[in-house]
Amino acid sequence: MTVNMTKGQAISLQKNDGGTLTAVRMGLGWQAAPRRGLFGSRTREIDLDASAVLFADKQPVDVVFFRHLVSDDGSVRHTGDNLVGGVGQGGDDEAILVDLARVPVHIDQIVFTVNSFTGQTFQEVQDAFCRLVDETNGEELARYTLAGGGQYTAQIMAKVHRAGAGWQMTALGTPANGRTFQDLMPAILPHL
Repeated sequence: MTVNMTKGQAISLQKNDGGTLTAVRMGLGWQAAPRRGLFGSRTREIDLDASAVLFADKQPVDVVFFRHLVSDDGSVRHTGDNLVGGVGQGGDDEAILVDLARVPVHIDQIVFTVNSFTGQTFQEVQDAFCRLVDETNGEELARYTLAGGGQYTAQIMAKVHRAGAGWQMTALGTPANGRTFQDLMPAILPHL
């Protein structure tokens, strides 16, 4: 059963049967918002990019994004760059797979971001979401849908972080500006 998350909400990543999740997929999806013009409405392709920044004790130690598809330890993998969005018609346009069992013990947080590499703002985006899926059975566990657009070019979407012996997901939904994950680091740090 999917939990529809609100900004700031955290959920445990324990399975209903008491077991722990071993592999999850953070899926991101979006569509270009139609723009009204002289000759009707039209859409423009939007290139959003998903990234996962791995932190150890509030220090970034690795990143997975369209130019570095697999973390150095192999536990986090980006499935590839989607240059237009909306391909999934409600499904994932980009996805990042996390093998929780293989994440090194010193990594305590993984922050997921999405940014417009081409500099388009979220006013030009609609139906943007991130969702967490149990990769072992395809069950959607949680979904966070972005509300409204805005004059920003990025979102700090969510984080997965250690909580005791397991993991939790927290929906962040913080607007930011930047074309790359490096540009977003000042906006990420307050959420660690």
